[in-house]
Amino acid sequence: MNNKDYLINDAEHLYVYKLKNIDTIARELNLNRKTVMNWKEQFDWDTRRRQYTQSKTAFHEELYEFARKIMKDITIDMESGEKVDPGRFYAFCRLLPMFGKVKSYEDVIAMSKAKPVKKGLTADVIAKIEQEILGIPPETETEDEEQQ
Repeated sequence: MNNKDYLINDAEHLYVYKLKNIDTIARELNLNRKTVMNWKEQFDWDTRRRQYTQSKTAFHEELYEFARKIMKDITIDMESGEKVDPGRFYAFCRLLPMFGKVKSYEDVIAMSKAKPVKKGLTADVIAKIEQEILGIPPETETEDEEQQ
């Protein structure tokens, strides 16, 4: 395997499994953005990413459902006065720490799908700051004409 193959594998891993965008991958691997984009198209990384995301989502949904069923069974046994099987308690307690991992994964997915927030001040925001915070009244056309 040559250096190019290693770079392709690394770039694919970052795109598919780490959910990074093309610009970030190009910067991290010191590659041209167009090169990474060509590899993405050539090796169909979007399909692989979608499959990975769906498989992770399906697993997490199953994990939540399984934990809910165990919790419901434990609750029913407790309410009816029956002895709760220690194995179910143990299984439920072992599942609880996994929810933090699930949450962090879902946050990564949400961040990758979120639209970037535009930074900086627009003319509207500047006018609002001038008016509400600094107390500068908005300029009108007649004031502009008088100054000329």
